[in-house]
Amino acid sequence: MSPAQGAPPQAHGPTRFGAFIAPYHRLGGNPALQLRRDLSLVEHLDGLGFEEAWIGEHHSAGMEIIASPEVFIAAAAERTRRIRLGTGVSSLPYHQPLMLADRIALLDHLTMGRVMLGTGPGQLPSDAFMMGIDPMRQRDMMAESMAALVPLLRGEVVTAKTGWFTLDEARVQLAPFTPGGVEIAVASTISPSGAVLGGRHGLSLLSLAASDPSGYEALMPNWKVYERTSAEHGHVPDRSRWRLVAPMHIAETRERARAEAAWGVLDLVHYIEQLSGMTMPWGKTAESAVEQWTAEGFPTFGRAVIGTPDDAIEAIEALAAKTGGFGTFLLLGHNCADPAATRRCYELFAEHVVPHFRGLNAGRTASLSWANANNERFIGALKQSVTAAFEKHGQVLADATSEEK
Repeated sequence: MSPAQGAPPQAHGPTRFGAFIAPYHRLGGNPALQLRRDLSLVEHLDGLGFEEAWIGEHHSAGMEIIASPEVFIAAAAERTRRIRLGTGVSSLPYHQPLMLADRIALLDHLTMGRVMLGTGPGQLPSDAFMMGIDPMRQRDMMAESMAALVPLLRGEVVTAKTGWFTLDEARVQLAPFTPGGVEIAVASTISPSGAVLGGRHGLSLLSLAASDPSGYEALMPNWKVYERTSAEHGHVPDRSRWRLVAPMHIAETRERARAEAAWGVLDLVHYIEQLSGMTMPWGKTAESAVEQWTAEGFPTFGRAVIGTPDDAIEAIEALAAKTGGFGTFLLLGHNCADPAATRRCYELFAEHVVPHFRGLNAGRTASLSWANANNERFIGALKQSVTAAFEKHGQVLADATSEEK
């Protein structure tokens, strides 16, 4: 599909790919079937060779209906073989650190080392409100939790007392399934708080707002904060552990992609309007919403690529150039296209976008070019060998022909 598909990858482009699945589901659907489709999608991603799937945690507002990413991951792990499964993200202020560490340690063994722990302060203020958590305290609570959670998962004994949890010689019973333990990633959007926390503890960075104009401009400043903080605490920042998330929907043509995205985009617009209490002037029709999403973008969700595999390649290369390099690109699972079109989107991405960045076809292209450049020599040698064979075995052929007569 891409004319540049056989070319070597950009030196700084991502080589790992996956999906960030909140998920977002229209209110009129059957939630049991929607969740089963989520599981089926992760299984599909595993079969297509995607490396990662991250599963969200939310407790209110109706559309993001996975309350426990750990439970979902346990079910998905039994349906998959190689894909890594992450909490995207676990909201640390909602959990006693030892209890979360214990569940992740259990999942580490149930998945045989495929689980990842994504962490954040919690996105929806309605979730925090129901638990009596002051949104102004969430980032401080996250930092307090992380200070206990990281050593717990590294097998250390932790004693700590904060305003909202106490640990007294706490320890996780299970040692990590693999050396090095569970990978922990911290969410980073626009503010540098995630970058500071990630650098302080030597964690991976998960940039959730890569396509939002403000988040896009914050990518490099936050990375610089992450690098500086990492160095101050004796950690080496690794770009291969940096993940960027952005919404995309691709099809064989741009027209088809836009038509498919129009299927459910107004559900997403309605969700944004309900959460913000604002009416979006471009949300009257599906066509105007798609146009807005690809041009100026949606609040929180940023700009989307709705087009072809070539458009996806161009956008990811732009992110790579902006950042100077990152390891993993994650497609935001927005569910604006119907399930069949969504699955086809991931198929096209695996077929055409992934090989471009991994240089999977560079050797094949070089081999064909070499064969073409030397075709006269090769064809000449072939003709000579055929002629020599006839000369060598000509009498045998003549005798066989005469016997038939």
